[in-house]
Amino acid sequence: MNESFTVKFSYKGKSVAVEDISRGTSASVLLAEARASFNVDDDVILRLIFKGKTIAQDIMDDDDGVVDNEGNNNNHPAFRIGTKIPKGGAKVIVMGSATARGIRHLNSLRSDPLMRGFEDERQSDKNDKATSSSRQLTTFWGPLHGSQDARYKFCRFQECTDASFGSRPGASTPHAFEARRLLERLATDPGIVSVLRSRELVVGTLGEIDPIDDRLVQRKQQEGVCVLGYNTNRGMRIDVKLRTDDLGGFRTYGELASTLVHELSHNWVGEHDVLFWTNYGQMRIEYLWTHARLMRGGVFVNGKRTAALAGVVDMIVSPEGGGNAARNSNDTPTDSQTMDIICQSVIVELAREMAQHHLPVQLVAPAVLAFSKELMIETKDDATLHIGGRRLGTTEVQPSTQNSGNAGTSARELALAAAEKRAREGKDRSG
Repeated sequence: MNESFTVKFSYKGKSVAVEDISRGTSASVLLAEARASFNVDDDVILRLIFKGKTIAQDIMDDDDGVVDNEGNNNNHPAFRIGTKIPKGGAKVIVMGSATARGIRHLNSLRSDPLMRGFEDERQSDKNDKATSSSRQLTTFWGPLHGSQDARYKFCRFQECTDASFGSRPGASTPHAFEARRLLERLATDPGIVSVLRSRELVVGTLGEIDPIDDRLVQRKQQEGVCVLGYNTNRGMRIDVKLRTDDLGGFRTYGELASTLVHELSHNWVGEHDVLFWTNYGQMRIEYLWTHARLMRGGVFVNGKRTAALAGVVDMIVSPEGGGNAARNSNDTPTDSQTMDIICQSVIVELAREMAQHHLPVQLVAPAVLAFSKELMIETKDDATLHIGGRRLGTTEVQPSTQNSGNAGTSARELALAAAEKRAREGKDRSG
């Protein structure tokens, strides 16, 4: 059982054969033979591998940090009973790892307090997930009107974090942090919040289109189409092209908000048909009407109207090409006059966009105008947008006048009732 055989050590491309090795040779003796064969420093920790298994390994003493080849763990035979030795001898791979001196030096170093370990990273991820839903977003629209609805909202935000976007010295394009703030500004826009709430929409992720390497955008550009946003799986994710083509800055906020409303309309209709443009026009009416009501309610954010911050004052006060004929310069327009201006603005906008799809705006104008009248009725007694607003020259918040017929009825109930009414009327006409 203790017949001798040859062991061929292999280390760093070199091979050395050692004779007179038996099954009784201990692991410590075999390690010493390997070290002597290649003149390996005593400070290097060796490991011997035979047929894919470790048969011997240097042990480091925890007290003084030196390599101990005579420890109890290496007194066992290197080739255990039952191990088959080839006729030509055993081929053993010798592997050298860190030196004892190096390990001792590493153990003496203090961990960097600014770097987190794996456990700290895992705990940080758990904390981020636990607080992400309750994290306060950028309060661009003020403390009263600068938050999402608790239920109908954008759940996550994803800006483009490419290293070239504003993080390199001398870069002219805005940083990813600014893109994140812009996404949050869109999500908390009072007009967007109103559209999401009234239609009970929940969007998984609001993200930024990669302005350099977005394959869908590149494919559409080859077809001659300019893509400013797209909707994935009907609201699972919406991406908007925030940056200009030259990457020098962001697109105008009014254009971004209009694009976001456009993509939200795709939650119901995928194709750009008459039904889509009808729904989009109605959502634009609601978006502008929300800012118009905040304007009429005397709501200011950092000294500006929300309509001015959203870049839609001209669509509320004076429609494109319509001048200011809807009201005299010295008179405050009524709700009906303001809604008429909004409808004119939206119809002009629809005509321009629908022309690209060879559709006349006359197909959707009646439905959009009917919706505007219903929206005025539904929001007549809703004072939520006037909370905190003050008329110039007064010191108290203007109270809302409750209609006795609708007292106690929420805006959501009124909206549902109006939607049911529209459905009944459509059914009667089709019948």
